[in-house]
Amino acid sequence: MVADTGRVFEPMDEERFNGLYAAYASDVLRVCCFYLGDRGRAEDVTQEVFLKLLRNNPVLIPGKEKAWLLAVALNCCRDFWRSSWFRRVTVDSPFLERKRAADVLDDAVEREELRTAIRRLAPRYREVILLYYFQGFTTQEIAETLNEPAGTISSRLSRGREKLQALLEGKGE
Repeated sequence: MVADTGRVFEPMDEERFNGLYAAYASDVLRVCCFYLGDRGRAEDVTQEVFLKLLRNNPVLIPGKEKAWLLAVALNCCRDFWRSSWFRRVTVDSPFLERKRAADVLDDAVEREELRTAIRRLAPRYREVILLYYFQGFTTQEIAETLNEPAGTISSRLSRGREKLQALLEGKGE
């Protein structure tokens, strides 16, 4: 298929799907784990993201595949948070990473405090923090992914940092 820009888009075949899964499944899972706070639910959402990729066979711009997958992942996470199931069940499971050595205990505690604080942020701040710091997206890439103006993303990132700092210092919510 050829788009108006003259770029050639590849159809979704098994080889391309497997390549996208191999390249981005861990990123999608990591974002979902941070967003939801539960590895099992994050795995379910990750699976749903890649099922949507297969079902919808979207036109993916080469080089923008990760942005599409993460945008779908964030939407699925939002849907989960809004679901009636989530409102009835408290979820608080261990995260994706396991600690290996006893001497990293302080680091592990700090990271868990950070994860907890990030989970307490409003979704609009949580999303930009996760994409910027944990996925390495620029504000422009986040703006394109979330379909928001870059200025809005910069403001959310700044306010999100402030709110995160307040939470970590025990002054927030």
